Amino acid sequence: MQAYGGNNDRRQSEIQHDLPQLLDHAAHKAGLDRSRWHVQAKGDEQLAVLPADESEPRVIDDYIRHVASGLQQYNRLRIEEAWLRLRASVHHGLVEIADNGYAGRTVVTTSRLLSSAVLSHALRAATKADLILALSNDVYDATVVGGHTTLSPDAFRPVLIHEKELRTVAWLWAPGDDVHRLDLGENTESRVDPQVPTSHSPRQRKADRPTWSTAEPSVPSYAADAAPSSADATEPDDTTANGRRVPLPAQGQQVSQSNYHGTVHAPGGVFGISNSHG
Repeated sequence: MQAYGGNNDRRQSEIQHDLPQLLDHAAHKAGLDRSRWHVQAKGDEQLAVLPADESEPRVIDDYIRHVASGLQQYNRLRIEEAWLRLRASVHHGLVEIADNGYAGRTVVTTSRLLSSAVLSHALRAATKADLILALSNDVYDATVVGGHTTLSPDAFRPVLIHEKELRTVAWLWAPGDDVHRLDLGENTESRVDPQVPTSHSPRQRKADRPTWSTAEPSVPSYAADAAPSSADATEPDDTTANGRRVPLPAQGQQVSQSNYHGTVHAPGGVFGISNSHG
């Protein structure tokens, strides 16, 4: 949540009570069952891992719209100092259950998008919106550009995210505001290449070998921040996958080729299989 730390103890407790209720109500209105989500609470943030059969387009479209509507109704009854204003991010990929929560590049990417300076600047600059959403490039391409939501691709603004080890392109949406008019400061670029891949390793960056999530279309990773940091993906099995994706040119665009060894947990994924090394 924006400016959460500036509240006194009592107000922070109220926020931690109101935020889950607001998110639960939005999910119910969108026809989603948040009781099936694996939620890791973090004070003014939530990291949510969604089951594999949850509808990613509905999360991005209906759920986020109802969260934005709920924030508007909540804030309308309160003075400005008591408003809830949220950041949210969505990514998808493999997630592992770890001893202290959830692990994997999907979770890291979702959290980095959420905590990025670009997203914080966007929320402060959005005077007509109470929520800013960041979609990873993969999610934006698969759901919005793919026509699986009611959202127009033109409603999103590409930005370059460089947060710790992550360097990638994300797409911002400000429900109720024009995201293209927002002053994002010096932390973004007016023109970015949407094909910039996610990179997690300085060593790999130096070697010019971009790394990718090992199985992307299967699991949504959602992050909501009061300016929370929540992520949605699915509960993983005890499986492993080792793969490397190499961007390949295809009629002026990029496709990805993956070489896997071992078992891949990717319900809902689309694969082309070949034993050719050529």
